Amino acid sequence: MPRAKVDPKNRQRADKACLACRAAKKRCSGTFPCIKCDAVAAPRLRCATPPLQSSNQTDHPGSLSPEAPHRTHPRMLRNLQGERVYIGKAASLSFLQLLRDTVTQYIGPSQFSHSLKREDMLEAETPQDALPPFQESDIDDDRRQAFLLAYKIATSGFVDVLSDEETERVFEPAAFQEPAKCLNTQTALRDIMIAIGAQCTKSDSMTTRAERFFFSRAQTRAFTGMLENPSLEIVRLFLLMSFYMLGACRRNAAFMYLGVAVRAAVALGLHIPDSSTTTAKEQSQRACIWMSLCILDLLISSILGRPPATACLRLENSGSMEHGSTQIRPDLVASYRMSRILDEIIVRLYSEKAASADAAASILGKLTRWSDSLPPSLLAPPSTDCARPAAQQHIIGSLHIACLYHFAVIIVTRPFLISVLGIRLARFQPASTGSLGLPTEALQDDPAHAQLASACVDSALYMIQTCMEVHESDLLLGNMCILKAFVFAAALVLGFSLFAQREVNTAVEDAFHGAIRILHALSQQSAQAGHYHEILTLLKNAIAEQRQRLMHRSPQKNRYVSKLFSLKRDQDPAGEEVPASVGENASGMTTPSQANLLDSLMDGGLFCDWDGMELPSWDSFPFTEDVLS
Repeated sequence: MPRAKVDPKNRQRADKACLACRAAKKRCSGTFPCIKCDAVAAPRLRCATPPLQSSNQTDHPGSLSPEAPHRTHPRMLRNLQGERVYIGKAASLSFLQLLRDTVTQYIGPSQFSHSLKREDMLEAETPQDALPPFQESDIDDDRRQAFLLAYKIATSGFVDVLSDEETERVFEPAAFQEPAKCLNTQTALRDIMIAIGAQCTKSDSMTTRAERFFFSRAQTRAFTGMLENPSLEIVRLFLLMSFYMLGACRRNAAFMYLGVAVRAAVALGLHIPDSSTTTAKEQSQRACIWMSLCILDLLISSILGRPPATACLRLENSGSMEHGSTQIRPDLVASYRMSRILDEIIVRLYSEKAASADAAASILGKLTRWSDSLPPSLLAPPSTDCARPAAQQHIIGSLHIACLYHFAVIIVTRPFLISVLGIRLARFQPASTGSLGLPTEALQDDPAHAQLASACVDSALYMIQTCMEVHESDLLLGNMCILKAFVFAAALVLGFSLFAQREVNTAVEDAFHGAIRILHALSQQSAQAGHYHEILTLLKNAIAEQRQRLMHRSPQKNRYVSKLFSLKRDQDPAGEEVPASVGENASGMTTPSQANLLDSLMDGGLFCDWDGMELPSWDSFPFTEDVLS
């Protein structure tokens, strides 16, 4: 005879297994994701039901280890040519995939999880549309200087490869009037600087033509005999071409160009302080170039989740470059120090199967010490008598450094946010599917994880609030190649937090919508910002759907008390809902018979002498609170 069906409250394993366990015919833990699937780093397998408690767990139900297993996984995405390229688990795109799977888990298929191409890197094609012919003489000195200023603003805080004296020499009028007297490498450097400035300037026909013309010429000169012998000009040129490619939504090309720059720098020994054969001025020059390389390398690598090219080379200088000269700009030194902490984050947290709370706390301590050591000039707005171009450069540089700090905090604490919000979402599920008969109190957060998760949300909130202040002051450039990646990473954190909240957190929601507005503004000149804007807009819709589901779901009954009496006929005294056909029509509106009954009772003064009763205001005696609510 067939075995009798086991009552759900007596089940000792998940009633529905994940796909991997079902195929292997193994017992499934029923958690989200499945513990066995997570152990083998299966990137996209998810359980069929929300978290449940394992019966053979010896500690308190719902307790967590000091480590948070990484729920984001490395992925292979496709570039524009269809080639599969590697994206690491620290990347925002990997976190996006986890968020898509989570949204699907709780509200089912949606446009957010299924409308976009999930296997693409969200890069942009090189523009192929024909433009009117362009010559260098088509732009005057004023336009050229405007592009140079935009270049300085765009790279402020991240890149400093030419001193002011060198820049003046490259851009002196004689160099344009008699180009034959100017070295080929210097001409290429001038071209790429103009191209970056034009790329970041609010676009018009002349600006677009100038951007393509000067970048094409710089790129052609870079690959025409210049790679045969390493030089400082080659390092500078490929570093700046990498920066340009970030703005052009070509991150794989930026990653490759930066690799060329790093190899040339190593061949020249820029990673080793050399005081025996160079002057103090040359030492500062070499240090600035190397520090710029390290900053951009760690930024691109952390955004893509790939190993940085300069990681193993940092031990050789032991941070001596940042203290070597007062001629190095303080914003560059601050970013360089932060890049070293970013390197430690990737090594200590993301090279392991789980993120250690102790390691995270240690790194956050270093970030605090880093912020405490910043010079006051980087933390204060410019003086009121400062000219607008100089003030804008100062503000954007400080904004870049602030966002770099918040981004570092986010990637340190994000694994713990994922863990905490996963438990919170599980608590929202009905008891029949969420905990195998265990009370909601069994799904509790680890206090250390909850604090780290709170830091993740707060850091994302502060980043977007700071960006909104600059955006509303009309100081952002038309194209912010690294800022848009920072904003997207922070917005995903805020969106995940909102998705896992019953109540509306006004500050978080305002910041999330602010991030969407910033990316919409940047999307006018950046296809990648347009992709980010579309993704976040669809996430906003998924959040609204989840909020509606949570609002309409009846609260879970408390096992210690039940409601005895109610005037509403769509609910029985025990608190169980009656089918809509009894108390409500198909649209959810109250039926005439019920409305007439309530009206007659109230009009007749049946309860007019029951002062102070106020049945609707009775306490529901909540025993649990949501973390990060």
